[in-house]
Amino acid sequence: IVQCVTLKEEEIWESSKHQEITAETVHLLKKDLNKTKEYTSQIKSQITKDFCCMKEYVERQERNTLMFIEQEQKATQQKIEETIHQLTDIKGQTVSDEMKWQNMSRNSQRYEGSPSTINKITLDEKLNVVKSAVEDLKRKLEILLLDNYAQQLPPVQPPDSYQEPSVCSSSPESAAQSPEPSISSPFSQWAEDVTFDPTRVHERLALTAQNRRVVVSSHPTTYQPSPKRFCISQVMCSQGFSTGSHYWQVITKDSDGWAVGVAHEMIGKREKLGRTEHSWCVEWVGPKKQLSAWHKDQETLLHKDKPLKVGVFLELQKKTVSFYSITDKEMLLHTFEISTSNPLYPAFWLYTLERNGSLTISQPNRR
Repeated sequence: IVQCVTLKEEEIWESSKHQEITAETVHLLKKDLNKTKEYTSQIKSQITKDFCCMKEYVERQERNTLMFIEQEQKATQQKIEETIHQLTDIKGQTVSDEMKWQNMSRNSQRYEGSPSTINKITLDEKLNVVKSAVEDLKRKLEILLLDNYAQQLPPVQPPDSYQEPSVCSSSPESAAQSPEPSISSPFSQWAEDVTFDPTRVHERLALTAQNRRVVVSSHPTTYQPSPKRFCISQVMCSQGFSTGSHYWQVITKDSDGWAVGVAHEMIGKREKLGRTEHSWCVEWVGPKKQLSAWHKDQETLLHKDKPLKVGVFLELQKKTVSFYSITDKEMLLHTFEISTSNPLYPAFWLYTLERNGSLTISQPNRR
């Protein structure tokens, strides 16, 4: 009986001990939870404060920039009006001043017929510097946010309601600087919803907008390891095609150098688009300012202006792939005859990882 009582007491003691440990653990977990909430609140408050400061700074710079542009416009306008006034005065003078008028007219012709041309060129140069600086700031802010969080950030829009990304699209200045072609496409019935493949993109290329935009990043992006990842500034799409006709569009205006094409899935991690037997592309290289078609490392100069948007029409039954420049109409750039029975994937290359640039997959407008 004594032994049974002792065992019972030990069980009660053990049970009591476990309860104490459990209670202490729960207390510590609750304490950690409160600390986590407090810490998270502090971080959120700090980030809100930082973004508020950034917004105030950007808004202040916007006001200063617009004021600068207005002042330059007024100064230019004043110079032009003064020149007009001087010319009017000279023209109204007597014949004795005819030589002065002729001399001034000849000097004006040296500057394409009007002194205002000089003022306009000076104003254009100043405004182009401002526009370039604002564009550079916009890209840097975007890349800073994308460098470490491209994969973690939640999608801005659901895939079924995707629209082409734009910043201040209502701004007449930005629209005038790089207008978006908005024609109806005759190939829209073959339009494909293609997206960039996170497993087949260089680590310095960040994917955004539901994997429809690729941006050169200043630091490696946190992708999962992949044996297929490119070692050069290249990316392929997830979708491949082995039969039928297929069409997609790519916005190229935001990159100084790029290649748009198709490639066999087995293209090497270090093989550049258009330099292999089973890849075809059109390519624009900014420093050379020329458009070329590439296949099997053979270049064909196209002698065309830089496209703002490129359409790709893949006709596997005819064994052709055609590239179009899309402005106010779709203009054929080049057609390749393709000689492979393997599935082909949309593929892209961006010129240099040392300069900002991006490509965006666009949905064609339907007729």
